[in-house]
Amino acid sequence: MKNRPPHIEVIAHGPYEVTGNIPVRPRRSVTTQNGEPVAWSTEEEVAHDETYRLCRCGQSRIKPFCDGSHAFELFDGSETASINTFAERAERHEGPGISVQVDQELCLHSRFCKYEMTNYYEMISDAASTNTLSQLAGMIDRCPSGALRLEIDGAQVETFLPQEVSPIADGPLLVTGGIEIERSDGEPMETRSRVSLCRCGASANKPLCDGSHIALGFKA
Repeated sequence: MKNRPPHIEVIAHGPYEVTGNIPVRPRRSVTTQNGEPVAWSTEEEVAHDETYRLCRCGQSRIKPFCDGSHAFELFDGSETASINTFAERAERHEGPGISVQVDQELCLHSRFCKYEMTNYYEMISDAASTNTLSQLAGMIDRCPSGALRLEIDGAQVETFLPQEVSPIADGPLLVTGGIEIERSDGEPMETRSRVSLCRCGASANKPLCDGSHIALGFKA
């Protein structure tokens, strides 16, 4: 069926089925000499069909696409991520004219919000400084999990993101642009501007990434 709306379905113990001709555009983090991530590098779009399947078990030989390895590996894709909303889970931290909401359940330890010299939490109280607020906003904007949200004078700050799926080098699938994601039981997940889906197969918060790919040494 042509021209289907953008949609991602989590297949029970299987891959992600993506419909709606959503672009696949790999990304990788750009780091400092100290190994601290500060930006994203975007690569060329990968060719794909209008509907395609992306690996969720971590074993496919044609990553990011599925080759059926989940069936042979007896992949346990049980979905354990919370079904309530960001607003229900998030903690709120107040600063001068700002508020940062934090949902720890979404964190995948990408380290965009924590540097050797400072971190987002320490910067909240100093956000009256333009330099500090600018750096804090940048940290939150680059976070792939969406675990952090920034409000300035009561208004949510959110960068426009295109609808696409970005396999992060050696990491999760970054889904941006508010694409609807459906659980394997048919229930919709909360639609958010950015969502990081596990593709190493080891997350304890499936289908969301929890950073397990780091300890696993996942390569893709």
